[in-house]
Amino acid sequence: MSDERSLNPAELAAWRAVVESSQRLFIAIEDDLRTSSGLSLADYNVLVELSEAPGRRLRMGDLATRLIFAPSRLTYQVGTMEKRGLVSRQPCPDDRRGSEAVLTDAGLDTLRAAAPGHLRSVRRHFVDDLDAADLAALTKIFTRIDERLTAARAESR
Repeated sequence: MSDERSLNPAELAAWRAVVESSQRLFIAIEDDLRTSSGLSLADYNVLVELSEAPGRRLRMGDLATRLIFAPSRLTYQVGTMEKRGLVSRQPCPDDRRGSEAVLTDAGLDTLRAAAPGHLRSVRRHFVDDLDAADLAALTKIFTRIDERLTAARAESR
């Protein structure tokens, strides 16, 4: 059963602050990233996930789950990155029906070149405005929300 009550002014203000500031934050960070490296935020996140994976490779389904992408969106994303030589797609060694996204040497070099500017942007637009208590509160709040949403999604499958 859903709760269809209107949001009170404090709830509405909090919700709008989250939505609007998140959008502005992501736009600012992506603009900086595109200007400094030519990468989109989605490109960068794919490169990060693959760089942290064993052998710099992940099954496409696992990568989609980590990035919270629909499989079709990931297929398109990886396809565009493959054309630029940042990643390649290879058959899964243990399941020839599946495929893996693999970080190329050029992709790793691109990530390494983009990371310092991206981190400066994240610090300038986000971290520098927060103190330790703010960071801890945000981490606690958004971790709790993410855990609940992840569990609900798993239950619905």
